[in-house]
Amino acid sequence: MAEVFRLINTIQDYAWGSRTAIPELLGESSPADKPQAELWMGAHPKAPSTVLLEEGGQLPLPELVAQDPAGTLGATVAQRFSSRLPFLFKVLAAALPLSIQVHPNLEQAREGFRRENELGIPLDAFQRNYRDANHKPEVISALTPFWALNGFRPIPEMLDLLHSIGFPSISEHLDAFRKNPDSAGLKIFFAALMRLDRKTRGRAIEEAVHWARGQLNQEQRSGTPETSTTPIARWLVRLQELYPGDIGVLSPLLLNLMLLQPGDTMFLEAGLLHAYLEGMGIELMANSDNVIRGGLTPKHKDLEELLSILRFEGKAVRLAEALETVPGERVFQTPAEEFRLAEIRVQPDTPYTSPKTGSIELMICLDGEGAIDAVDPLPLSKGDSLMIPASTSPYTIHGQLRLFKAFVPLD
Repeated sequence: MAEVFRLINTIQDYAWGSRTAIPELLGESSPADKPQAELWMGAHPKAPSTVLLEEGGQLPLPELVAQDPAGTLGATVAQRFSSRLPFLFKVLAAALPLSIQVHPNLEQAREGFRRENELGIPLDAFQRNYRDANHKPEVISALTPFWALNGFRPIPEMLDLLHSIGFPSISEHLDAFRKNPDSAGLKIFFAALMRLDRKTRGRAIEEAVHWARGQLNQEQRSGTPETSTTPIARWLVRLQELYPGDIGVLSPLLLNLMLLQPGDTMFLEAGLLHAYLEGMGIELMANSDNVIRGGLTPKHKDLEELLSILRFEGKAVRLAEALETVPGERVFQTPAEEFRLAEIRVQPDTPYTSPKTGSIELMICLDGEGAIDAVDPLPLSKGDSLMIPASTSPYTIHGQLRLFKAFVPLD
């Protein structure tokens, strides 16, 4: 197998999605009738990509892989990952916040999947947490300004924020946290917060939003520049408008609030509480759909499971570094064994020549016009997606293009 194949991919129409971002990327009518949240590229059983064959037929990507695992995935990848594509590649477009959530590590995923299977919970049941036995490390690279929450803030910073609001409704829990400003104290405080009765929870949210509106009004009246707490105040108000009374409204006080600019890329490890709030990005993850939710959603929430897999460590977020491996290609350095994400920029006077990765590659074009030369030249333009088998000879891309590529690291 030594060809380059076009892909047809499934769009997930989750309620938080954008009606314009993905249709405009694909050159389709915009706004769409329904929110379009994610474009999936890969072999996940829920929505596998379809490969357009050279002779005119079509074949689901998992079936093409099964016909020649070593030629498609690469011999090392096929052996290491039981002849399965180990990653899921996405375009994500969030017009509204996603749920506050966490992903399990590999051991937790296997145990949770086994446990829920033994309980006879159907895979598509509302209350199902584990839909497969895999973990879900992931990386997101911003295509537009992209708001996200990622992991607990450093504890001193978190306590300063909470103190500035006061929170008379939860003063007992906050005092206990101040006396034990460490991971154990954070876990006790967070669990108490999540277990508040409806009345106390409502008062705590009201206190936070009152503080936030006061901050914003004061800045507006005085005309002073924004401070570091301005985005936090804005998101507190916004989340209360979208999810009134949900404990997740308080999450910007507890978690690192990030504004990624286009090109900024961050890695999310297992056990870190996080949420994507707004924006468009390229997402790459291990081939899993395991999500345990804690708030900002009408979907199933499981507090006890959430507490059992969360990592209660407060630290700042470091963006992923990018290494230029060949001219025109930046590979984002992340620790996942299943995937690497690369950004490719092709200029008219500087074609891109691929390095030999030994891995299957999935690719999507974000901008521009050009062609990929492998066996035969194949035109490329905005919205096109490709599957390049591991057995394909090194290829060249000409034109003026911006692309993202997913592959499996072998070193």
